[in-house]
Amino acid sequence: MAMDETGSPYLKIRNLTKIFGDFTALKNISLDVQMSEFVCFLGPSGCGKTTLLRAIAGLDIQTAGTIEQNGRDISALPPAERDFGIVFQSYALFPNLTVYKNIAYGLENRKMRPDRIKARVAELLDMVGLADQAEKYPAQLSGGEQQRVALSRAIATSPGLLLLDEPLSALDAKVRIFLRQEIKDLQRRLGVTTIMVTHDQEEALTMADRIVVMDHGVIEQVGAPEEIYGAPATSFVANFIGTMNFISGSVEAKDAVRLGDTVLHCTTDGLAAGASVTVAIRPEDIDAEEIDAAGDGDGNGNGNGNGNLIDVEVTKMEFLGSFYRATLGSPALGEQGARADFSVNLVRRKNIEPGTKLTVRFPARYIRIYPGG
Repeated sequence: MAMDETGSPYLKIRNLTKIFGDFTALKNISLDVQMSEFVCFLGPSGCGKTTLLRAIAGLDIQTAGTIEQNGRDISALPPAERDFGIVFQSYALFPNLTVYKNIAYGLENRKMRPDRIKARVAELLDMVGLADQAEKYPAQLSGGEQQRVALSRAIATSPGLLLLDEPLSALDAKVRIFLRQEIKDLQRRLGVTTIMVTHDQEEALTMADRIVVMDHGVIEQVGAPEEIYGAPATSFVANFIGTMNFISGSVEAKDAVRLGDTVLHCTTDGLAAGASVTVAIRPEDIDAEEIDAAGDGDGNGNGNGNGNLIDVEVTKMEFLGSFYRATLGSPALGEQGARADFSVNLVRRKNIEPGTKLTVRFPARYIRIYPGG
């Protein structure tokens, strides 16, 4: 992502802490956001993501720590003196003002000339596809249309930073998916640095340049969507993003873990032999395609004769349209077994159904381990 002319991050947050009475909502948060970047704060309810957004906006001043925007210390400034536009979950439109007046509100406060206000509002309404709705009131619009008005109002003054607080959560699924792409396209076109709060992992994965995963007031991981999904840094991230199998095991030796009587080869991250671990692998990464009877290759292209193969029995099948999610049973997989996603073609070709016995591969490159069983 591009940086500003000084080479510094556009938004620089350092050692941010926010305490409400006896509750610490944010614990020593540090984060850089680059110019024109789209960043999502993602996490469960109560994780601190909205508190962090409100601190950036000056709506809830932090207890400790600093915030710089474009080289300017805004840590103690009131919202009116900060350079941002914001869209709330509830839209917060003025019900007694028309669409035109809602969007023009910030421009009028800045004493912009009426002709320039008219041109700017027309430009924004055209941009969000509401050119014919200018004289309507918010109550006459659908939820999706109201959200577009709120977005237009937020960007009307051309702010340096756009803050989105769960902007799509009040909408139905179809509208939400449509507006996701609209917001992302608009953000790219404008090049405005954007931070969005969401608890919806799919929303974050499809919209963000980078995702900040939070839990209990701390940042668990920051990375691109592919990195967060494919290489979760902690068991919390692995569990929160997507579907993940967790299997209790122990470190057998360097780059080998034991699951019951089965030894799998994978990176053990320097953990000592005998250490209890949780082995994690996503359902789509369990391979049941044609398995070489000799088991050559370790799933990582090493061809050492250990193929990370496990004999399993299919105990349950769930049809999910383009694939089946199968529950696999084996002593190595513990009482809960493991879930694997098989294509419809594979299920047809191998006649897979409950009771079918299979040999599956756990490719080493897709296995992650976390300390603690």
